[in-house]
Amino acid sequence: MEKERIAFIGTGVMGASIVKHLLQNGNEVTVYTRTKEKATSLLAMGAKWADSPAEAFKDAQIALTMVGYPADVEAIYFGEHGLLQETTRGRIVIDMTTSEPTLAKRIFDYADSLGIEALDAPVSGGDIGAQNGTLSIMVGGKQETFEKVLPLMQHFGGNIVYQGEAGAGQHTKMCNQIAIASGMIGVCEALAYGLKAGLELSTVLQSISAGAAGSWSLSNLAPRMMKGDYAPGFYIKHFVKDMKIALDESQKMGITLPGLALAYDMYEKLVEAGYGENGTQALMKVYDVL
Repeated sequence: MEKERIAFIGTGVMGASIVKHLLQNGNEVTVYTRTKEKATSLLAMGAKWADSPAEAFKDAQIALTMVGYPADVEAIYFGEHGLLQETTRGRIVIDMTTSEPTLAKRIFDYADSLGIEALDAPVSGGDIGAQNGTLSIMVGGKQETFEKVLPLMQHFGGNIVYQGEAGAGQHTKMCNQIAIASGMIGVCEALAYGLKAGLELSTVLQSISAGAAGSWSLSNLAPRMMKGDYAPGFYIKHFVKDMKIALDESQKMGITLPGLALAYDMYEKLVEAGYGENGTQALMKVYDVL
C-alpha cells in the first residue's frame, strides 16, 4: 500500500513522528490537530493542513487517529465534523489512541453500517519507538482490513500483530499497560535500593538489564530517571487514563489486579502534585532519593 492519501488526526509526541515516517515514504498526508502550531514542522515537510477531521479525510483513502482520551476519540469519529460520514463510504479508519474496547467496537459497528472499514490499533514503544519507526502495534477488526493496511503500518511499526475482532487491539494494549504499571514500580525501587546501598547505578543497570530483570522500561527509562530527565515520552496523565480503563475492564470481567491498583494510586498522586505533564519515569519522584 504505497503512496496513499492519508488523513492524520492528532500530532502529539508520537503522532508527529509517525507522520514524518509517512511523508518520508512518499505518502500524501493531511493533518488536523487542535493546536495548529504543533503541526508546524510537519507542514514544513510537506504535510497539508485541514481545519477539521472531516476536511482532512475529504480526499484521503485512510484516516489515522491518535489523540488523548476516549472523549476525544468519540468527538473525532462521531462529532459534527467527524470522520464517520456517509461521504466516506469505502474508506478505512484506524484509531491508534489507547482507548476503551467498547468504544472501539462502537466505532467498528457504526463504520460498518456506513460501508467504512475500521480498526483499533493502539501502539507501544513511546517517543523512541515512534522516532525509530519500531512501534509495537496491536490490531483489532477484520483481518482482511488489517492485511490491506499492513504495508502502511510497516512504515512506522516494527512488531505489528493482528489480535482479533474489534476491540481486541485495545484489550491487548490494556495487557501491555498492566505489565508496564507494576514493572515501573520495580524499576524505581531497584534504583532507590541501589542508590541507598551506595552502588554505582550505571553499573547496576549494566548487570541487571542483561539478566532476568531486563525490560524496555529498565533499559530506556531508568537512565532518564538517573539524570532527572522527566520529559514525556508518554504522559503520566495519559497513563493514568489507561490504567483506569484497565481497572474498569477488569472489574467488568470479575478479576482483581492489586498491582495495577497500587500503580494507579501512586500515579494519581503524582497528577495531584502537578506532574501529569511529565513522562511516566517521573514515578521515581515518589521515592525521593535522586
